[in-house]
Amino acid sequence: MSASKTFFITGVSSGFGLALAEAAIAAGHRVIGTVRSEDARRAFEAQFSDRPGRAFARLLDVTDFAAAERIATEVESSIGAVDVLVNNAGYGHEGIFEESGMDALQRQFDVNVFGAVAVTKGVVPFMRQRRRGHIINITSMGGFITMPGIAYYCGSKFALEGISETLGKELKAFNVFVTAVAPGSFRTDWAGRSMVRSPRSIPDYDALFDPIRTTRAERSGKQTGDPRKAAQAMLRLVDSPAPPTHLLLGSDALALVRKKLGELTQELAQWEELTCSTDAAES
Repeated sequence: MSASKTFFITGVSSGFGLALAEAAIAAGHRVIGTVRSEDARRAFEAQFSDRPGRAFARLLDVTDFAAAERIATEVESSIGAVDVLVNNAGYGHEGIFEESGMDALQRQFDVNVFGAVAVTKGVVPFMRQRRRGHIINITSMGGFITMPGIAYYCGSKFALEGISETLGKELKAFNVFVTAVAPGSFRTDWAGRSMVRSPRSIPDYDALFDPIRTTRAERSGKQTGDPRKAAQAMLRLVDSPAPPTHLLLGSDALALVRKKLGELTQELAQWEELTCSTDAAES
């Protein structure tokens, strides 16, 4: 592991955020983590009270976009330069598209996309001026593959994948890396208390979706992935001199994304003639 770094991680109260904070501090790094309440702030800092100067908590609701964009300036002036930004704050929305309201879509994108963008906008100028830094956006295998009942969630993660890849190309010349980290199924609260579920209302979807919702609830806490191992993987990632643009976490994510890519390649070949038929004729 390289020299000590300062991590800024959104959403450190549980899940990947807390696991990464614990691993980073144990490895000798400093962590500034965002939480949503004063109780959570005190709890986070108390957890690491035996390692003074290593853990700092900040109150932040990432959907307060102005505050999210400002927080980097306060952190840089009061604590120091941020070497690694991890946009982890987010949640899953589960619901059939036809049964889910526009307010649910707005909230999903406010947290998973716009909040991450606002925090990143605050951090990028400092990293660009220093000519170093690493931005990690926690996306999902749902940013590559889809399944019935999580259209809003997949949409938000597809969006963050695209923003991450594009931003990485813009910042490459300044030695600032951007990696979209896409976990598969992990033992976090994503499918449990953290998930927002739209109520069922249309019987036509029962046969398709009821088994999916039941299985997801039953498997919560029993998934393949271990958040502590994900945290170690991310520490290896930030220590790389040439980090990837995309990093899948979990054998399930790898298998499902490979399957999707194979199907996409086959579909492209099947429709290649029609695809190319739209080119203008050579004069």
